[in-house]
Amino acid sequence: MEDMSVATLVATAGFAAGILFGATANKTNFCTMGGVSDMILMGDTTRFRAWMLAIAVAILGTQALHMLELIDLTRAPADGGAIYLTSSLGWPGAIVGGLLFGYGMTRAGGCGNKTLVRIGGGNLKSIVVFMIMGVTAYMTLRGLIGLARIELEAFNTDLTAFGLESQSMVEILAAFIGTETESLRLGVTLAFAVAIAAYCFKNEEFRGSFQDIIGALIIGLLIPVGWYITGVLGADEFEPTQMFSFTFVAPSAESIQYLMTFTGASINFGIAAVGGVIVGSFLMAVATKSFHIEAFNGADDMKSHMVGAIMMGIGGVLALGCTIGQGLTGMSTLALGSLIALASIIVGAIWGLKALEEDSVMGGLKAMISRS
Repeated sequence: MEDMSVATLVATAGFAAGILFGATANKTNFCTMGGVSDMILMGDTTRFRAWMLAIAVAILGTQALHMLELIDLTRAPADGGAIYLTSSLGWPGAIVGGLLFGYGMTRAGGCGNKTLVRIGGGNLKSIVVFMIMGVTAYMTLRGLIGLARIELEAFNTDLTAFGLESQSMVEILAAFIGTETESLRLGVTLAFAVAIAAYCFKNEEFRGSFQDIIGALIIGLLIPVGWYITGVLGADEFEPTQMFSFTFVAPSAESIQYLMTFTGASINFGIAAVGGVIVGSFLMAVATKSFHIEAFNGADDMKSHMVGAIMMGIGGVLALGCTIGQGLTGMSTLALGSLIALASIIVGAIWGLKALEEDSVMGGLKAMISRS
């Protein structure tokens, strides 16, 4: 019997992790857009706090892997490292892309992860969103819209001009106070994680929501699991696996391409994870008897979802990730660009929700500004 290749091992482990991710998100109703929606429209912060707790757990787990030298977050992307800690701070893409993605997910009924979870639950609308988001993302990565993306990247800030090697918030702080980066890593990690966890658990309703807490813990832990799969199981001195964890916009595009060119394509962690989330959600939906077919209510409903999918496809690529890709995976690296993208996504989502309330894009913007 032949030994399993590194690529196959990574894909298999990614698929298994994706199943757990999808099943957990389905069962606990873990939804980043839903969290923002509940908070803005109903004043209920429970699901938003679940998202924040998942971020705290992801930061702790990922930074622990780095400090234990199991993975190297500082490795350059050209050498198989993560994309989040480059010296080129893509703040324009993080802001523009984050706003687009956040606004778009309110039109499409959820973020990239929720789209996959809903597909597994029988939602036909989400299949349309997935296809359009994936194709638009690919156009932004390597197609026609990619020209505009490249022009936007020209405004990135080169941090090497300031004596920095990366956009790590740990390194930036270390440079500011004049000390070694690694000497501060544990302290900065704990500061972020404890502050976020304190925000989450100071709310009595959240403390009593066992389902949301468990969902946040599992999904938060799956982020360092993804880093471990690609960074440790995928380690190969000749063909190292690109190191990353869960994210769903670019991998959705790659999944569509993979399905079309299967015989000449190679599977990776992202593609396998996308499939795993759908399967995991489907299995949970069947097990809980919640699987049901849902379709568009009419032309306006379909148009809204299509517009939202386009915005998520473009925005997710410009921002280098979605509510999971930047909001969890990127944040777990403590990258400044990820923090900017996360804030922009949340602002975009609030704008989108207010626009739905006011039935006007500009009306939504005015309502959001007046509320703040």
